[in-house]
Amino acid sequence: MKDRALLPEAGQFYKANLHCHTVLSDGRWTKEQVKAEYQKRGYSVVAFTDHRHYGWHPELMDETFIPLAAYEADLNEPFPPSGDFQRVRTYHLNFYDTHPETRTGFEAQQPPQRYGDLAALNEFLAGKEAEGFLCCYNHPYWSLQNWQDYKDLDHVFAMEIYNHGCELDGLYGYAPQAYDEMLRTGRRLFCLSTDDNHNVYEPGDPRCDAFGGFTMLKLPRLGYAEVIEALRQGNFYASTGPEIHHLVIRNGALEVSCSPVEKIYVVTSGRRCLMELAAPGQTLTGAAFPLRGDEEYIRVECRDGSGRRAYSNAYWLDD
Repeated sequence: MKDRALLPEAGQFYKANLHCHTVLSDGRWTKEQVKAEYQKRGYSVVAFTDHRHYGWHPELMDETFIPLAAYEADLNEPFPPSGDFQRVRTYHLNFYDTHPETRTGFEAQQPPQRYGDLAALNEFLAGKEAEGFLCCYNHPYWSLQNWQDYKDLDHVFAMEIYNHGCELDGLYGYAPQAYDEMLRTGRRLFCLSTDDNHNVYEPGDPRCDAFGGFTMLKLPRLGYAEVIEALRQGNFYASTGPEIHHLVIRNGALEVSCSPVEKIYVVTSGRRCLMELAAPGQTLTGAAFPLRGDEEYIRVECRDGSGRRAYSNAYWLDD
């Protein structure tokens, strides 16, 4: 097992919301409001993922803020005669554009509307990847999906391990089990924590769906190309509150450094889970976990006293 830094040692962390809706689809804020409100709270990156609407807003870009060009596509089961969406299974997929400056007159494209035809969906995803889009698989629990729906998805670089809007809607925002199910089938993908904000309720209202799930990107500098490269390489972690400062494998052990938390877990491909737990009334800011080498993959989860969590990406020990 070779020594390696799992998160880059150099650079700086930048806060990102990678799932956001505006008045261009079913959100209540304009793109300018989104930038202003998120910047107030320390965000430097927002992906504008309006439903079926490709959002590239270069006028918002400056030295302190990167708007990612993106959109959210969907693939639904046939609706019942009543037209009720309540029990209709669906794929929701975010597409992040790696080179928006090269496109002229681009419009959001939908996958073939044949739910259950994984070959057609994967062919569509392969085409989007070839065009220069990174695809994220969104909120499996809200989508009423199980491992049979998502285990064979190809050309997906990440999935949402937490979706704040879904958690507020019905306690179906957390998806670590779905992430592990994907990993255990051999899918080597990353995990994101997002808002999926529509802003029906204003900040301060307990139902406000903004500022609850975020992704921390480790970048050498703040720039569009740097954000895309961090997403490609997995140089980030997902969170609802706690910070992960360092993740290093050194001398056969995983070293974790984080903000004060009560619990640090290391999840593996099997039942064996490594953990360090603080005594009542105390906190941890790090731990070291000896590895046996047969874990296949490892991922870190840190939980604070409020139940908020930070999730690392999965790291494969044979890389």
